Amino acid sequence: MGRSGTDGTLVGRNLLAGPEPDVAGDAGHRDHPPRMGFFTDTSVCIGCKACEVACKEWNAVPEDGLEFTGMSYDNTQGLGADTWRHVAFIEQDRPVSTRPDDGTVPSADGNGGMRWLMASDVCKHCTHAACLDVCPTGSLFRTEFGTVVVQEDICNGCGYCIPACPYGVIDQRKGDGRAWKCTLCYDRLGVGMEPACAKACPTDSIQYGPLDELRERAAMRVDQLHDMGVEDARLYGHDPEDGVGGDGAFFLLLDEPEVYGLPPDPVVTTRDLPSMWRHAGAAAAALAGGLAAVFAAHGLRDHGLRGGTR
Repeated sequence: MGRSGTDGTLVGRNLLAGPEPDVAGDAGHRDHPPRMGFFTDTSVCIGCKACEVACKEWNAVPEDGLEFTGMSYDNTQGLGADTWRHVAFIEQDRPVSTRPDDGTVPSADGNGGMRWLMASDVCKHCTHAACLDVCPTGSLFRTEFGTVVVQEDICNGCGYCIPACPYGVIDQRKGDGRAWKCTLCYDRLGVGMEPACAKACPTDSIQYGPLDELRERAAMRVDQLHDMGVEDARLYGHDPEDGVGGDGAFFLLLDEPEVYGLPPDPVVTTRDLPSMWRHAGAAAAALAGGLAAVFAAHGLRDHGLRGGTR
Protein backbone atom coordinates (compact mmCIF):
# COMPACT_ATOMS: atom_id res chain seq x y z
CA MET A 1 0.00 0.00 0.00
CA GLY A 2 1.29 3.47 -0.75
CA ARG A 3 0.48 6.87 0.55
CA SER A 4 -1.45 8.59 -2.20
CA GLY A 5 -2.41 12.14 -2.90
CA THR A 6 -0.77 14.06 -0.05
CA ASP A 7 1.45 17.06 -0.57
CA GLY A 8 2.44 18.25 2.88
CA THR A 9 -0.60 20.48 3.45
CA LEU A 10 -2.77 17.75 4.95
CA VAL A 11 -3.42 19.65 8.18
CA GLY A 12 -5.09 22.50 6.32
CA ARG A 13 -7.17 20.25 4.06
CA ASN A 14 -8.08 17.87 6.86
CA LEU A 15 -9.41 20.56 9.19
CA LEU A 16 -10.69 23.32 6.94
CA ALA A 17 -12.41 21.53 4.06
CA GLY A 18 -15.90 22.08 5.45
CA PRO A 19 -18.30 20.21 7.72
CA GLU A 20 -18.23 17.04 5.60
CA PRO A 21 -15.55 17.22 2.92
CA ASP A 22 -14.86 14.72 0.20
CA VAL A 23 -12.13 13.08 2.25
CA ALA A 24 -10.88 10.77 -0.51
CA GLY A 25 -10.91 13.57 -3.08
CA ASP A 26 -9.10 15.92 -0.69
CA ALA A 27 -6.44 13.23 -0.28
CA GLY A 28 -5.85 13.26 -4.03
CA HIS A 29 -7.93 10.29 -5.18
CA ARG A 30 -9.72 10.91 -8.46
CA ASP A 31 -12.83 9.04 -9.61
CA HIS A 32 -12.91 7.28 -6.26
CA PRO A 33 -15.73 5.03 -5.02
CA PRO A 34 -18.24 6.31 -2.41
CA ARG A 35 -17.00 6.65 1.13
CA MET A 36 -17.37 3.30 2.88
CA GLY A 37 -17.80 2.62 6.57
CA PHE A 38 -19.29 0.64 9.44
CA PHE A 39 -22.62 0.92 11.21
CA THR A 40 -22.55 -1.11 14.43
CA ASP A 41 -26.03 -1.77 15.86
CA THR A 42 -25.32 -2.71 19.48
CA SER A 43 -28.98 -3.58 20.10
CA VAL A 44 -28.49 -6.90 18.29
CA CYS A 45 -24.92 -7.66 19.41
CA ILE A 46 -24.80 -10.95 21.35
CA GLY A 47 -21.20 -10.65 22.55
CA CYS A 48 -19.99 -13.70 20.66
CA LYS A 49 -16.68 -11.99 19.75
CA ALA A 50 -16.73 -13.58 16.28
CA CYS A 51 -15.70 -10.17 14.93
CA GLU A 52 -12.62 -10.12 17.16
CA VAL A 53 -11.59 -13.60 16.03
CA ALA A 54 -12.20 -12.87 12.33
CA CYS A 55 -10.21 -9.63 12.56
CA LYS A 56 -7.27 -11.38 14.16
CA GLU A 57 -7.31 -14.28 11.71
CA TRP A 58 -7.51 -12.16 8.56
CA ASN A 59 -5.04 -9.48 9.62
CA ALA A 60 -2.65 -11.80 11.50
CA VAL A 61 -3.09 -9.75 14.67
CA PRO A 62 -1.24 -11.35 17.61
CA GLU A 63 -3.00 -12.78 20.65
CA ASP A 64 -3.34 -10.05 23.27
CA GLY A 65 -3.26 -11.77 26.64
CA LEU A 66 -6.92 -12.70 27.16
CA GLU A 67 -6.81 -11.43 30.74
CA PHE A 68 -9.93 -10.93 32.83
CA THR A 69 -10.07 -7.61 34.66
CA GLY A 70 -12.37 -8.80 37.44
CA MET A 71 -14.87 -6.13 36.37
CA SER A 72 -16.49 -8.00 33.48
CA TYR A 73 -16.58 -11.25 31.54
CA ASP A 74 -14.72 -9.46 28.78
CA ASN A 75 -11.17 -10.78 28.38
CA THR A 76 -9.74 -8.39 25.80
CA GLN A 77 -10.37 -5.20 27.80
CA GLY A 78 -10.11 -2.55 25.06
CA LEU A 79 -8.85 -1.50 21.66
CA GLY A 80 -5.11 -1.52 21.12
CA ALA A 81 -2.30 -2.54 18.82
CA ASP A 82 -3.31 -6.19 19.19
CA THR A 83 -7.09 -5.69 19.42
CA TRP A 84 -8.57 -3.91 16.41
CA ARG A 85 -12.15 -4.96 17.20
CA HIS A 86 -13.21 -5.09 20.84
CA VAL A 87 -16.54 -6.36 22.15
CA ALA A 88 -17.38 -4.73 25.46
CA PHE A 89 -19.53 -6.57 28.03
CA ILE A 90 -21.39 -4.05 30.17
CA GLU A 91 -23.51 -5.28 33.05
CA GLN A 92 -26.22 -2.98 34.36
CA ASP A 93 -28.20 -3.57 37.54
CA ARG A 94 -31.31 -1.65 36.59
CA PRO A 95 -35.01 -2.16 35.89
CA VAL A 96 -35.31 -4.22 32.73
CA SER A 97 -38.10 -5.78 30.73
CA THR A 98 -38.52 -7.07 27.21
CA ARG A 99 -41.37 -6.61 24.82
CA PRO A 100 -43.45 -9.80 24.44
CA ASP A 101 -43.19 -9.67 20.65
CA ASP A 102 -39.41 -9.28 20.59
CA GLY A 103 -37.57 -10.63 23.61
CA THR A 104 -34.19 -9.65 22.24
CA VAL A 105 -34.55 -5.90 22.82
CA PRO A 106 -34.21 -4.61 26.41
CA SER A 107 -36.08 -1.60 27.69
CA ALA A 108 -36.07 0.29 30.97
CA ASP A 109 -39.70 -0.02 32.05
CA GLY A 110 -39.53 -3.31 33.96
CA ASN A 111 -39.55 -4.09 37.68
CA GLY A 112 -36.00 -5.19 38.23
CA GLY A 113 -33.10 -7.33 37.10
CA MET A 114 -29.89 -7.01 35.16
CA ARG A 115 -29.27 -6.30 31.51
CA TRP A 116 -26.23 -6.82 29.33
CA LEU A 117 -25.07 -4.20 26.89
CA MET A 118 -22.79 -5.65 24.21
CA ALA A 119 -20.92 -3.36 21.84
CA SER A 120 -18.24 -4.07 19.27
CA ASP A 121 -15.90 -1.08 19.15
CA VAL A 122 -13.44 -0.23 16.35
CA CYS A 123 -11.40 2.64 14.88
CA LYS A 124 -13.78 5.43 13.88
CA HIS A 125 -12.00 6.40 10.59
CA CYS A 126 -12.78 10.04 11.39
CA THR A 127 -13.58 12.68 8.80
CA HIS A 128 -11.12 15.03 10.52
CA ALA A 129 -8.48 12.50 11.58
CA ALA A 130 -5.89 13.95 13.94
CA CYS A 131 -3.62 10.92 13.48
CA LEU A 132 -3.19 11.95 9.84
CA ASP A 133 -2.27 15.47 10.86
CA VAL A 134 0.57 14.51 13.17
CA CYS A 135 2.18 11.57 11.34
CA PRO A 136 5.62 12.77 10.18
CA THR A 137 6.44 9.88 7.83
CA GLY A 138 3.27 9.40 5.80
CA SER A 139 2.67 6.03 7.42
CA LEU A 140 -0.94 7.04 8.02
CA PHE A 141 -2.88 7.80 4.86
CA ARG A 142 -6.42 8.22 3.56
CA THR A 143 -7.55 5.52 1.12
CA GLU A 144 -9.79 5.92 -1.91
CA PHE A 145 -12.63 4.50 0.25
CA GLY A 146 -12.26 7.35 2.75
CA THR A 147 -10.79 5.12 5.44
CA VAL A 148 -7.58 5.71 7.42
CA VAL A 149 -4.82 3.10 7.23
CA VAL A 150 -1.40 2.66 8.87
CA GLN A 151 1.46 1.39 6.72
CA GLU A 152 3.54 -0.51 9.24
CA ASP A 153 6.59 -0.64 6.95
CA ILE A 154 6.80 3.17 6.96
CA CYS A 155 5.91 3.81 10.63
CA ASN A 156 8.97 4.95 12.59
CA GLY A 157 7.40 4.38 16.01
CA CYS A 158 7.37 8.07 17.00
CA GLY A 159 4.01 7.60 18.75
CA TYR A 160 2.62 11.04 17.87
CA CYS A 161 -0.63 9.50 16.64
CA ILE A 162 -1.36 7.84 20.00
CA PRO A 163 -2.29 10.98 22.00
CA ALA A 164 -3.70 12.61 18.87
CA CYS A 165 -6.60 10.14 18.63
CA PRO A 166 -9.62 11.49 20.58
CA TYR A 167 -10.94 7.93 21.02
CA GLY A 168 -7.79 6.22 22.29
CA VAL A 169 -7.92 3.73 19.42
CA ILE A 170 -4.41 3.58 17.98
CA ASP A 171 -1.53 2.15 20.00
CA GLN A 172 2.06 0.92 19.73
CA ARG A 173 2.79 -2.80 19.85
CA LYS A 174 5.03 -3.96 22.68
CA GLY A 175 8.41 -5.16 21.48
CA ASP A 176 7.71 -3.55 18.11
CA GLY A 177 7.12 0.13 18.77
CA ARG A 178 5.13 0.74 15.61
CA ALA A 179 1.51 1.91 15.58
CA TRP A 180 -1.31 -0.46 14.63
CA LYS A 181 -5.08 -0.20 14.28
CA CYS A 182 -8.07 -1.28 12.19
CA THR A 183 -7.60 -0.80 8.44
CA LEU A 184 -11.25 -1.57 7.69
CA CYS A 185 -9.72 -4.51 5.82
CA TYR A 186 -8.34 -2.28 3.05
CA ASP A 187 -7.00 -5.30 1.17
CA ARG A 188 -10.46 -6.89 1.11
CA LEU A 189 -12.21 -3.70 -0.01
CA GLY A 190 -9.91 -3.44 -3.00
CA VAL A 191 -11.23 -6.73 -4.39
CA GLY A 192 -14.89 -6.11 -3.60
CA MET A 193 -15.08 -8.06 -0.34
CA GLU A 194 -16.60 -6.83 2.91
CA PRO A 195 -14.40 -6.53 6.03
CA ALA A 196 -13.77 -9.73 7.94
CA CYS A 197 -15.59 -8.61 11.10
CA ALA A 198 -18.79 -7.73 9.22
CA LYS A 199 -18.63 -10.99 7.28
CA ALA A 200 -18.33 -13.00 10.50
CA CYS A 201 -21.04 -11.22 12.53
CA PRO A 202 -23.96 -13.68 12.92
CA THR A 203 -26.58 -11.05 13.82
CA ASP A 204 -25.62 -8.28 11.36
CA SER A 205 -24.73 -6.07 14.29
CA ILE A 206 -21.77 -4.91 12.18
CA GLN A 207 -22.95 -3.56 8.83
CA TYR A 208 -20.63 -2.41 6.06
CA GLY A 209 -21.43 -0.27 3.05
CA PRO A 210 -21.56 3.26 1.60
CA LEU A 211 -21.61 5.67 4.52
CA ASP A 212 -24.61 7.66 3.29
CA GLU A 213 -26.69 4.50 2.98
CA LEU A 214 -25.64 3.30 6.43
CA ARG A 215 -26.71 6.61 7.98
CA GLU A 216 -30.17 6.30 6.42
CA ARG A 217 -30.46 2.70 7.59
CA ALA A 218 -29.34 3.65 11.10
CA ALA A 219 -31.90 6.46 11.38
CA MET A 220 -34.66 4.03 10.41
CA ARG A 221 -33.44 1.53 13.00
CA VAL A 222 -33.53 4.16 15.75
CA ASP A 223 -37.09 5.09 14.80
CA GLN A 224 -38.02 1.40 14.89
CA LEU A 225 -36.57 0.95 18.37
CA HIS A 226 -38.32 4.08 19.64
CA ASP A 227 -41.62 2.71 18.32
CA MET A 228 -40.87 -0.51 20.23
CA GLY A 229 -40.45 1.44 23.46
CA VAL A 230 -36.65 1.54 23.58
CA GLU A 231 -36.41 5.26 24.26
CA ASP A 232 -32.68 5.19 25.12
CA ALA A 233 -31.66 4.20 21.59
CA ARG A 234 -29.49 6.84 19.96
CA LEU A 235 -26.79 7.18 17.31
CA TYR A 236 -23.18 8.04 18.07
CA GLY A 237 -20.60 9.32 15.58
CA HIS A 238 -23.06 9.78 12.70
CA ASP A 239 -23.30 13.58 12.73
CA PRO A 240 -21.11 15.45 10.18
CA GLU A 241 -21.42 18.55 12.40
CA ASP A 242 -19.75 16.99 15.44
CA GLY A 243 -16.22 17.70 16.67
CA VAL A 244 -14.56 15.23 14.30
CA GLY A 245 -16.77 15.91 11.28
CA GLY A 246 -18.57 12.61 11.71
CA ASP A 247 -17.12 9.11 11.87
CA GLY A 248 -16.66 6.55 9.16
CA ALA A 249 -17.58 3.96 11.78
CA PHE A 250 -20.58 4.92 13.91
CA PHE A 251 -22.83 3.20 16.42
CA LEU A 252 -26.35 2.71 17.68
CA LEU A 253 -26.19 2.78 21.49
CA LEU A 254 -28.75 1.91 24.15
CA ASP A 255 -27.31 4.22 26.81
CA GLU A 256 -25.04 7.23 27.19
CA PRO A 257 -21.69 7.04 25.34
CA GLU A 258 -19.78 7.14 28.63
CA VAL A 259 -21.35 3.81 29.62
CA TYR A 260 -19.55 2.24 26.64
CA GLY A 261 -16.29 4.04 27.36
CA LEU A 262 -16.79 6.51 24.51
CA PRO A 263 -16.19 10.27 24.84
CA PRO A 264 -19.52 12.12 24.90
CA ASP A 265 -18.35 15.01 22.72
CA PRO A 266 -15.15 14.08 20.83
CA VAL A 267 -13.17 16.87 19.19
CA VAL A 268 -10.30 16.47 16.75
CA THR A 269 -7.23 17.14 18.85
CA THR A 270 -5.46 19.06 16.07
CA ARG A 271 -8.34 21.50 15.65
CA ASP A 272 -6.27 24.50 16.73
CA LEU A 273 -3.08 23.62 14.85
CA PRO A 274 -3.57 26.10 11.98
CA SER A 275 -4.19 29.02 14.34
CA MET A 276 -1.32 27.88 16.56
CA TRP A 277 1.06 27.95 13.59
CA ARG A 278 -0.23 31.39 12.61
CA HIS A 279 0.30 32.72 16.12
CA ALA A 280 3.73 31.08 16.31
CA GLY A 281 4.66 32.65 12.97
CA ALA A 282 3.46 36.08 14.13
CA ALA A 283 5.40 35.72 17.38
CA ALA A 284 8.53 34.66 15.50
CA ALA A 285 8.19 37.63 13.15
CA ALA A 286 7.73 40.00 16.09
CA LEU A 287 10.76 38.52 17.83
CA ALA A 288 12.86 38.82 14.70
CA GLY A 289 11.75 42.42 14.28
CA GLY A 290 12.60 43.20 17.89
CA LEU A 291 16.03 41.64 17.60
CA ALA A 292 16.68 43.55 14.39
CA ALA A 293 15.71 46.79 16.11
CA VAL A 294 17.99 46.03 19.06
CA PHE A 295 20.93 45.23 16.80
CA ALA A 296 20.26 48.33 14.73
CA ALA A 297 20.16 50.53 17.84
CA HIS A 298 23.36 49.04 19.23
CA GLY A 299 25.02 49.43 15.83
CA LEU A 300 24.14 53.13 15.65
CA ARG A 301 25.30 53.76 19.22
CA ASP A 302 28.59 51.98 18.67
CA HIS A 303 29.10 53.92 15.46
CA GLY A 304 28.45 57.20 17.29
CA LEU A 305 30.91 56.33 20.05
CA ARG A 306 33.58 55.41 17.57
CA GLY A 307 32.93 58.62 15.63
CA GLY A 308 33.27 60.76 18.79
CA THR A 309 36.75 59.50 19.68
CA ARG A 310 38.33 60.47 16.42
